[in-house]
Amino acid sequence: MAAWLWNEPTPEWTRRPNAKDDLRDRAVDLRHAGYTVPEIAAELNVSKSTAYLWVRHLPLDETSERAHERRSEHSRRIAETRWEPLRQKRDADRAATNEAEAAWVGALSDREVRLLGAVAYWCEGAKSKPWEPNRCRVTFINSDPALILLFIRFVESFGQDRDALRYRVSIHESADAEAAGRWWAAVVGVPFAIFRRPTLKTHNPSTVRYNVGDPYRGCLVVDVPRSRQLYWRIEGMMRGVASATELGGDATM
Repeated sequence: MAAWLWNEPTPEWTRRPNAKDDLRDRAVDLRHAGYTVPEIAAELNVSKSTAYLWVRHLPLDETSERAHERRSEHSRRIAETRWEPLRQKRDADRAATNEAEAAWVGALSDREVRLLGAVAYWCEGAKSKPWEPNRCRVTFINSDPALILLFIRFVESFGQDRDALRYRVSIHESADAEAAGRWWAAVVGVPFAIFRRPTLKTHNPSTVRYNVGDPYRGCLVVDVPRSRQLYWRIEGMMRGVASATELGGDATM
């Protein structure tokens, strides 16, 4: 009788369900989607040999898009493995260089603060225009807390009180302007109550911006009241810096 039934398929009602039937079906679906045996094994958390037994009857028929993704992922993993030690060394060298240079700077004298502050202002501050040559008002704007604090110390070296300066936040309208203002007030060390109304930039949804979320604090605008004389002094210091650079000597004040 066994010989008579040799070529007959096993009736479905005699088959007992297997706990891995669902995984096998999923493996077949993944194979049809273009997954390789190692990818199927990783996706289903089974051994490669098991994954192979489930799909060995199916040739790999991956789409060009899937093939491109697989090759890209493989290349990325190889690149990460190859370059990770070099990246770690680069990061360590960078940190060591930063520490050494920070230690070299040390404390700054008032003269150094004034020179640095004048250069920082001439790069980032408001300047008179050819059509308004006598509009000499000191206004500094920046998103870097270190530069803001340098500028405030620069102004203080001329006898200005930081509480007497005028502050306002310049930020996109989609951000939390009040939270940003309170954060800047804490950085500068002045009461938030003295901050002026923020300047809101129009948000363009089509623009891809990376300065978003909680870390985004906008820029802080610092106005120095009655600052014509200070502007003239900055102007003069920059003329001195330019002359010293041209002559290759040291700037004197």
